[in-house]
Amino acid sequence: MTCTIIVGGFFGDEGKGKIVAHIAHQDRPTIIARGGVGPNAGHTVQVGDKQYGVRMVPSGFVYPDARLCIGSGVLVDPRVLIAELDSLNAHDRCFVDFRCGIIEEDHILRDRRSDHLREKIGSTGTGCGPANADRVMRTGRLARDVPELARYLLDVPAAVNAEIDDGASVLLEGTQGFGISLYYGTYPFVTSKDTSASQIAADIGVGPTSIDDVIVVFKAYPTRVGEGPFSTEMTHDESNALGIQEFGTVTHRERRIGCWDGEMARYSAMINGCTQAAITGIDKVDSACYGVTEYDRLSSKAKEFLRCAESDIGRPITLISTGPELSQIIDLRADYQE
Repeated sequence: MTCTIIVGGFFGDEGKGKIVAHIAHQDRPTIIARGGVGPNAGHTVQVGDKQYGVRMVPSGFVYPDARLCIGSGVLVDPRVLIAELDSLNAHDRCFVDFRCGIIEEDHILRDRRSDHLREKIGSTGTGCGPANADRVMRTGRLARDVPELARYLLDVPAAVNAEIDDGASVLLEGTQGFGISLYYGTYPFVTSKDTSASQIAADIGVGPTSIDDVIVVFKAYPTRVGEGPFSTEMTHDESNALGIQEFGTVTHRERRIGCWDGEMARYSAMINGCTQAAITGIDKVDSACYGVTEYDRLSSKAKEFLRCAESDIGRPITLISTGPELSQIIDLRADYQE
């Protein structure tokens, strides 16, 4: 079995939630663990007619047989977490590392009152930046200090590594995207920490020699929420003409739409140590591909896009999303493994 990391290759909103959920149902992991920043990133998963949006609980929650863990590098807002656990009825299978930093009300106020963060950077206002600053200054509280979280506390690295050592399948899911990494993104228009695969592994406490695969998720038409450079950005009229309009899961702000960026995809794949890639939104390249579940049924236009994208990335594209619903996907991983 394998330990797989799933991260975003562009600016976030690449459809990581769906990819995680699909792989979870196929690979049947015993643990799905979340790295990343905190509740400033939302993941959307659609199962049938029902759509879920989560900000704290791992997006693999739709696979019912896995324990859901939040790694020590993730900031936790107890109010957001417990509200999600209530709505998902997942209290008995979700665990928080006792070393997670806590987002306080003061962090949210500081975030929203900062002209620099709110106006220039385009912060989500969820308190993550100030909370990470307090963690660096060693003044923030940890999950072990919060009574409301007592029932969920766990040594997440110990639990995850025990499963890996036992030969089980484990998924490590990232949040945000490569383009807003504190180190590798479009600084200063970035989030408050690194978002690459190496950081996700560190957030959860898994060493690099235990990682088998890194799947980087790219959207056919990249999107970005908030401020910052976006070299392939379209005009509003251009994206509307293509029928593409999207809104952020957390902020509900309209996403900026861009064309495929092969140079960024190549660099992102390099930094993340990509072994396989996933492409989402192929139905936006050609609407005739909507809902297709077999590669041979894709149009020639879509196949040509995928050939070019695979050349840019430098790694095989093994997952192709053809629509928002969980079943609307082409999975070529078996061909790649052979």
